[in-house]
Amino acid sequence: MMKTNLTRRGFINYSAGAAAAGALWGTSSAWAGANDKVRVAVVGIHGMGKIHIQSYQDLPNVEVAALCDVDENLFEERVQNYFVKKNLRKPELYTDIRKLLENKSIDAVSIVTPNHWHTLAAIWSIQAGKHVSVEKPCCHNFFEGQKLVEASKKYKVIVQDGAEQRSNPCSQTMARFLHEGNMGEVYLAKGICYKRRDTIGHTPDEPIPAGVNYDLWLGPAPERPFSKNRFHYNWHWNWDYGNGDIGNQGVHEMDIARWGLGVKLPTKVCAMGGHLMFDDDQNTPNTMMDMFEFPNENGGGDKKKILQFEVRHWISNMEDKMWMKPDPNAPTGYMISAGNMVGNLFYGSKGYMAKTISKWETYMGTKQEPGPAGSGIGNHYANYIDAIRSGDPKEFNRSIEEGFYTSALVHLANISYRLGRSLNFDPNKMKFINDDQANGMLRREYRKPFVVEDKV
Repeated sequence: MMKTNLTRRGFINYSAGAAAAGALWGTSSAWAGANDKVRVAVVGIHGMGKIHIQSYQDLPNVEVAALCDVDENLFEERVQNYFVKKNLRKPELYTDIRKLLENKSIDAVSIVTPNHWHTLAAIWSIQAGKHVSVEKPCCHNFFEGQKLVEASKKYKVIVQDGAEQRSNPCSQTMARFLHEGNMGEVYLAKGICYKRRDTIGHTPDEPIPAGVNYDLWLGPAPERPFSKNRFHYNWHWNWDYGNGDIGNQGVHEMDIARWGLGVKLPTKVCAMGGHLMFDDDQNTPNTMMDMFEFPNENGGGDKKKILQFEVRHWISNMEDKMWMKPDPNAPTGYMISAGNMVGNLFYGSKGYMAKTISKWETYMGTKQEPGPAGSGIGNHYANYIDAIRSGDPKEFNRSIEEGFYTSALVHLANISYRLGRSLNFDPNKMKFINDDQANGMLRREYRKPFVVEDKV
């Protein structure tokens, strides 16, 4: 049976502050042991939500016990294909996460909503005593990331950021290889996000589809008429809900670049780009170049590190033959892949490294001779469940704090892009230097009652 929504007035009374939320929701029972079943709720079941459902079902002694989505039209297909056909117990169904969080039998929540809901859903879940995995980026703006880290520390639950490449053995050996100095001084990292994205065209405003709770879908965002280009998936390309491709696919490669460099927050950021080639409803850039300058975090000296990030919506070349397909008929011996190119390049004093999602290769010295390499894909979902069972956040391959640092780069770059100028940032004070306009963009205006509060 589907659980009904709360009224807006009821919710205002229901969640009047973090302390009240904790008292009303209570907390899940203490974890009993490694052999107990973990009951997971997946919040947001369109697109990536299907992967979350399947991934948890593939793990031993884990039950997907509830599904939550504002679009009721998705439930029948998900239940039939992911539960009935597998002879699994049907999940409880919710359209409102607030009702879901009243269910004390739920141990953990996996948040797969649009970006503008990530932090609010995560903080509510944390306050309800649930363990949380939240998709990348963990926050829609810089302020939300700060509040999410605060909440994770205050409520002592397991909180995982969903950028899963950190669970890949190839990423772990990559970081170890770089941090141990095998490529000398690594001074520059490049993140690459080339995804073939065609125009989304124009769609008119129209009546809200039956079965969609559009008020809940909007949540913290400004009230707008319904349009298909602001709904399923295409919300990525609208500032009210998404962060562009740098905050979609790009946040994965941004994380690997930052990890490989061994840095946290920058002192300078400069971004430029635009929405090129197309006339459509997208208002985030589809082509973007970002530069970040980081201080020497090892202390002393003026040696700095640079992170360069590039987003392209159209593929005309590859940055390294590692992403190309052999073609004996081509003059270079390779051809451009018809698919996408996402990955990283690291430049050190002894050579350079090219990394994809599943492997890395090095080329050493002036002759660029092939050097050490690594490969391997891991299981980020299993890492989340393992941390829940142990009760130890240190088991995480990617903590929420690490998720915040990477998400912050996305937000700082987008602010620079939208203002059209370079910005100086103070990593200690976590704000721009002498720039009220830029600092005003570190958080959003929230539509009540869907507010990320200063006090969590």
